[in-house]
Amino acid sequence: MKLFKCTNCGQLLYFENSVCESCKNSLGFVPEDVNLVTLTPAENEVYNLYDDKKSQQYKYCTNHQFDVCNWLIPADSADTFCRACELNHIVPNLTDPEHQRQWQLIEVAKHRLIYTLLQMQLPLVSKLQDMEKGLSFDFLTDVNAVQKVLTGHENGLITLNINEADDDKRELSRKEMNEPYRTLLGHFRHEVGHYYWDRLIDNSPFIDEYRQLFGDERQDYTQALQNHYNQGAPADWNLNFISSYASSHPWEDWAETWAHYLHIIDTLETGDSFGIKVAPRLAGNDQSLQATIKTNPYEQANFEALIDMWLPLTFAMNSMNRSMGNHDLYPFVIQPQVIEKLSFIHKVCFASKVK
Repeated sequence: MKLFKCTNCGQLLYFENSVCESCKNSLGFVPEDVNLVTLTPAENEVYNLYDDKKSQQYKYCTNHQFDVCNWLIPADSADTFCRACELNHIVPNLTDPEHQRQWQLIEVAKHRLIYTLLQMQLPLVSKLQDMEKGLSFDFLTDVNAVQKVLTGHENGLITLNINEADDDKRELSRKEMNEPYRTLLGHFRHEVGHYYWDRLIDNSPFIDEYRQLFGDERQDYTQALQNHYNQGAPADWNLNFISSYASSHPWEDWAETWAHYLHIIDTLETGDSFGIKVAPRLAGNDQSLQATIKTNPYEQANFEALIDMWLPLTFAMNSMNRSMGNHDLYPFVIQPQVIEKLSFIHKVCFASKVK
């Protein structure tokens, strides 16, 4: 994600900030411009841009009142929910303080997901606008010990168990599933990958190349997952897949690889914003771990240029985490076969940009 700063005082801001911690001006995110802006109050909960009071006026999304959203809507719009919140179908019971706390954490991750999709310029509409092709979210809780909510995707509806918002519960699931990495944002990136398989790959000119790289998705999905859970992944899965779960079925291979693609481009945008340079002091002339992050990944058509920056960056990030006594930030090894799949996703995304 790119860096933002307060127009008034120049303070660097986090994407989630609603108020500048330095000058205390209100802040809001304008999805049409993909920018966090500084505001001054006008009247009746309407705001002007701090540096241009004659331009478009804005109002906050309805969910701003719950401290889960800082996105803006044009003041003259009939809409009450922003581009991110209009995708919600079911949210947790807000009379329960614990559910509201979990929802706040969920929305942080979901808003970051939608930011990335807007930067990628992919088709993005809610099911309120298009029931067949739209995207929506259900955030649900277990009814009892028997009726467990499973995180997943079906026909554009992404369901998330709100317990995934809690680190301890998510860590327990990560260990039970033998996963090296499990985050809220990772869940969203994986599940939206299924959605975009339906939108960008199925019945498209890309389907044959997809099957060459990922396999034939027409094989029985339920049986494939059952085989995976009963027998485990192939012994050499790491040579061809980004994760063991990706080996279970071509749909899951796409979704897992898609999630990692979003990890890569979002992190590289952050690296570019900070002007990060990786230049380890090594004996000899080995330059394999050197990289200067100096490109907007959303505008870089050559995926090889991105992966050349990504691999040194992740080695440096993992080394920093180990220095703090933490696990690797990016505990994955990207093999050439996986790079080929990532490059294909990059090509599909560039070809699918909404003009």
